[in-house]
Amino acid sequence: MLEAAKTTGLRKEFLLRYLALQGAAWPLGFLIKYCSMLRNRMLADPSFLFKVGTEIVIDSCCATFAEVQKRGKDFWNVFELYAADLLVGIVVDIALVGMLAPYARIGKPSISHGLFGQMQQACAPLPSSIFEAERPGCRFSLKQRVATFFYKGVLYGSVGFVCGIIGQGIANTIMNAKRSVKKSEEDVAVPPLVKSAALWGFFLAISSNTRYQIVNGLEGLVEASPLTKRVPPIAMAFTIGVRFANNIYGGMQFVDWAKLSGVQ
Repeated sequence: MLEAAKTTGLRKEFLLRYLALQGAAWPLGFLIKYCSMLRNRMLADPSFLFKVGTEIVIDSCCATFAEVQKRGKDFWNVFELYAADLLVGIVVDIALVGMLAPYARIGKPSISHGLFGQMQQACAPLPSSIFEAERPGCRFSLKQRVATFFYKGVLYGSVGFVCGIIGQGIANTIMNAKRSVKKSEEDVAVPPLVKSAALWGFFLAISSNTRYQIVNGLEGLVEASPLTKRVPPIAMAFTIGVRFANNIYGGMQFVDWAKLSGVQ
């Protein structure tokens, strides 16, 4: 922050937010000082952590409710599977919100050498999401916004595939371990690992990317309205409502895609 202030300067709005956040209670104050990814997103959007928390709570509650309804009395017998899915789901939720969140572009970004550096340089001017609002020092063309959709789709797909490998791998290991001890005719087939991960990657790249881009755009419109600036809880209530609806629709859509692909 100090180097950025010396070289390129800081917007007054960002400086005031940084000073306020730096004095926050532990661990937020500590993370603001030493975690630039969180700091820059909090400076651009003070409600960032609220959105992350909302996403995690809604997704976890919906997943828990669905598992209890589906498993019934057998829920505690497959608790390990539920816990593994829940932990991977939390990581995915953080990625889904964080990747599209606007962030303060402070100073000059450090660019690596080689192919990765060229990709960094090409993607650095892109907005965080298709509908990211412009502000002083940040102007985005229509081509950049369209390119963002495909770029974020690649990132979402990569996260989905990796988390699918980890989550489904853990679940499959637990299922196979239990069946090696005790087999039952009621056992369902162990889902194919790579096919399940590929489905997660494809689903996040296409469906989740599109839905969360729209969610971000709607939240931006509501937050920019004069009414919500006077009454901030309206924007918070809207965030809860729109993300709850998005999770319900996304969950139902994933079940349909899983059945069509033969994974479930």
